[in-house]
Amino acid sequence: MNKLFQRAGQTAELLIAGAHVLDPRSGIDGPHDVLIKHGQIAEISPPGSTGTAERTLQAHGKHLFPGFVDPHVHLRSPGQEYKEDIASGSAAAAAGGFCQIIAMPNTTPTIDALPVLESVIAQAQRSAVIPTGVLASITAGLAGAELTEMAALADAGALGFTDDGKPLTSAGMLRRALQYQRLSGGVIALHEEDPTLSGAGVMHEGPVSARLGLAGIPSVSESTFVARDAALALFEGAAMHFQHLSAKESVAALAAASKAAENLGARISGEATPHHLTLTDEAVYSLDSRFKMNPPLRAEEDRQAVIDGLRSGVIACIATDHAPHARHEKEQPFEQAPMGTTGSETAFSAIYTELVKPGVLTLELLIERITAGGALYGLEIPRIETGQTANLTLVDLEADWVVGQDGYVSRSGNCCFEGRRLNGVVELTLAAGQLVYES
Repeated sequence: MNKLFQRAGQTAELLIAGAHVLDPRSGIDGPHDVLIKHGQIAEISPPGSTGTAERTLQAHGKHLFPGFVDPHVHLRSPGQEYKEDIASGSAAAAAGGFCQIIAMPNTTPTIDALPVLESVIAQAQRSAVIPTGVLASITAGLAGAELTEMAALADAGALGFTDDGKPLTSAGMLRRALQYQRLSGGVIALHEEDPTLSGAGVMHEGPVSARLGLAGIPSVSESTFVARDAALALFEGAAMHFQHLSAKESVAALAAASKAAENLGARISGEATPHHLTLTDEAVYSLDSRFKMNPPLRAEEDRQAVIDGLRSGVIACIATDHAPHARHEKEQPFEQAPMGTTGSETAFSAIYTELVKPGVLTLELLIERITAGGALYGLEIPRIETGQTANLTLVDLEADWVVGQDGYVSRSGNCCFEGRRLNGVVELTLAAGQLVYES
């Protein structure tokens, strides 16, 4: 069954003329006309050689990429719609160039039972601007004590399972979940954190936390659970995905496990966020709560290790962990403010500005990683090829913008890139053949 849900809309009829088309998987890199008919890519041809369409968009000097895919967003529905809902969260993703997103289940109530899942899917079918998938929780109420009906949830439309926001502390419970996952399908995605090590920490444990006098979260609180849970996945031959990796030891543990998985029938992957790729705990000197997230911004050596992991392919994809909070929640002292930053609207631009323009990563690699997240859950990777559904984003790499200057499409504004001038303006997004965003 199709496990992506989107409101009904009109398919696009459009000629994108003269854009620099870049899709590393399709081997296309140069100026082309791209003709879209009935929501499908009908023709890719040299500039000026394509027939007419209902509308022609002159895109000389712009770049056309496959639509981005975000495997980790919080849409806050049900129960926390004052922060975000499916309509606003999916619209924010469309504004960031995303053509697919996957929502987390740590809502109120938790997406841990069929009625809740079915309600969220129905809402996505009514209001999701772009195709939206849903993960169900591994345990009831994220309490870590009782497994959900994973097979029934998968049959009803859940793409996979996670207790994101809370770690699964019991190794025995995780092993049972992995055994059920092999029967029910999907992927087990994990927020890795040993709460006995992270304790009451509010930022990365290191020299910065010491100078500020703030309780720290050591990197080992993440990496020990990555190593433990990877060993369980290898033992069970299971599919496991590590969310928002932040520490150099975690990247090393993932690399070792991924290599071992090749011969043991397991599938182990990881993701990195734009903020862990581009920021460090030095930002917390400002005591701005927009820099408070879990896992926390870590040291420069951790950031470099995450970049290296993304470059080598040890880390398979980029995910935003888009986590909206209301202004009154974030505008508190750093220690009291909730953890989380928005990221849907800034993900591409932040990485392009901070890592691609300086030559740390190639543009091709960025496109590969920012479009790969859905494949972990069995979704087809968007491609720019004749006959494919139009999942595309048009970006002006030369244009710049100041984050938050004109507000946000998201209902919340707790963005860690607030006030930064970034290059790369998303001008157009097509998702599942529909025109879903135009600046």
